[in-house]
Amino acid sequence: MKEDTIAQNLRRIRNEAGVSLSKAAEMTGVSKAMLGQIERQESSPTIATLWKISQGFHLPLSALLLERSCPLGGETVRFPGSIEVRIVFPFDANLGEETFEITLKPDQVHQSEAHEAGLIEDVIVVSGSMEVDVDGTRHALEAGAGFRFAADQPHVYRGCSQGAVFLNIHHYVRAGI
Repeated sequence: MKEDTIAQNLRRIRNEAGVSLSKAAEMTGVSKAMLGQIERQESSPTIATLWKISQGFHLPLSALLLERSCPLGGETVRFPGSIEVRIVFPFDANLGEETFEITLKPDQVHQSEAHEAGLIEDVIVVSGSMEVDVDGTRHALEAGAGFRFAADQPHVYRGCSQGAVFLNIHHYVRAGI
């Protein structure tokens, strides 16, 4: 994971918003101590923590992950013990979307908390096979299959025996993101 990029982006976003660590903690639901540790590169945040931060500031996830000097994407972020995320297309305000390529290891399970209200996700399996659990229903997907769902509810990604690589497109329907 690129802790320096995440730390710099978090500090810049917080400073541009003119908020203290305490106020940022209120906005995001992430403790003041954890936010400070992330900014000082003393902690490697989980993908769940980064989602909370991006939602608290009403920003797309790529705003935290992407180096400002590399606005076209292509960066890969590895979360220890979790998923690998490559930014295919960073957030585009005109389209209201961002695209990631996510790698799930064989039998890996990734639980995702509910995202911002109105967020729609597309999952398109590039290779392997996986399952997506949404609203109590499991959806089995093979290479070439796609699935769209409202991501403002908890959902689970599960890599099957050979794992999976999939495109994950986030459509921000709410104005202002």
